Amino acid sequence: MAKFEKGCPPGPGRPRGCRNKAPVWFDQLGEQGTARVIEVVSARAQAGDMHAAAIMLRRTWPQRRRLRGPLDLPSVETSGGLVAAQAAVVAAMARGDLTPDEAASVASVLENQRRAIETHDHERRIRELEEEEAKRARPAAADVISWL
Repeated sequence: MAKFEKGCPPGPGRPRGCRNKAPVWFDQLGEQGTARVIEVVSARAQAGDMHAAAIMLRRTWPQRRRLRGPLDLPSVETSGGLVAAQAAVVAAMARGDLTPDEAASVASVLENQRRAIETHDHERRIRELEEEEAKRARPAAADVISWL
């Protein structure tokens, strides 16, 4: 006789939403020690430990900041506009209006736009070449038919 019969589940199993014991235990352990670790690192940072200060700042200072104000860029719908926009970003960084990290973030967005424009242009050029090829092939077929 089979241990489990078809159509009959072996048991109720674990209730929905019930977590494994190990993650629950680690969460409890972390809650107990986290406050003390923060106190120690904060005290060391205040005492001049630059590594501890870097840890505290990295955790407390917002890493993703918004630009301080609107960035006036030319239209980026063409490759010429992208060149002008990139030049504007470099100029804003040189003036101190943007930090190097902010300028790199904006340049990354501009690079994505450049790739999108490039992909669109390639697709358009391929379509045009295929249409030209189809036009060249049609007259040749018409000549063969008229020869018959």
